[in-house]
Amino acid sequence: MEPLSKAQEELFNWLVQYIDQHQHAPSIRQMMQAMKLKSPAPVQSRLDHLRKKGYVNWEMGQARTLRITHPEFPSTASDHIPILGAIAAGGLIEPFVEVVDTLELSPKLWPPESYALRVNGDSMIDAHITDGDIVIMRPVQEPKNLKNGTIVAARVEGEGTTLKRFYLKNHEVTLEAANLKYQPIRVPATQVEVQGSLLGVWRCYV
Repeated sequence: MEPLSKAQEELFNWLVQYIDQHQHAPSIRQMMQAMKLKSPAPVQSRLDHLRKKGYVNWEMGQARTLRITHPEFPSTASDHIPILGAIAAGGLIEPFVEVVDTLELSPKLWPPESYALRVNGDSMIDAHITDGDIVIMRPVQEPKNLKNGTIVAARVEGEGTTLKRFYLKNHEVTLEAANLKYQPIRVPATQVEVQGSLLGVWRCYV
């Protein structure tokens, strides 16, 4: 297939993520806003090039029928979610950073860049998360916007990463277990990096 210009690739990548997340095509106005354009003409021009090159298609005269037709899609976002290693549900451990396995769940059901971690420990059993479960997480861009009580993967500076409920108050973070035998972890907010928030839990009974 013909390569894309930088502007065409930017729009195409945004369309792939948007359709994955929302399960329908965006409007021209939404594309304009995403591309920071003030006129629909450049968007339409990029769409026409994407269509001619075989990356997208749509039904003429019908709104929101745009679909991805690139042969590498959806294989570029394959029917797997990467498992990036283990997360402690107990003490703190250093996480893995590479893909060590995959979970056969369609990414179309989850937000873009979702990933999974295997749970080690029993500190979240009262939240119905047990040792050996796989938790599906989404990246967190703004931890300050998290609702208190959200279950997160949090990295404590110099210590490691853990799965806990997140509470922020007066520049202090409390990471609280869902098991009374574990004490809360309280540290300055500057020492905590929230790496993801919980989307779901996958458990195999076989």
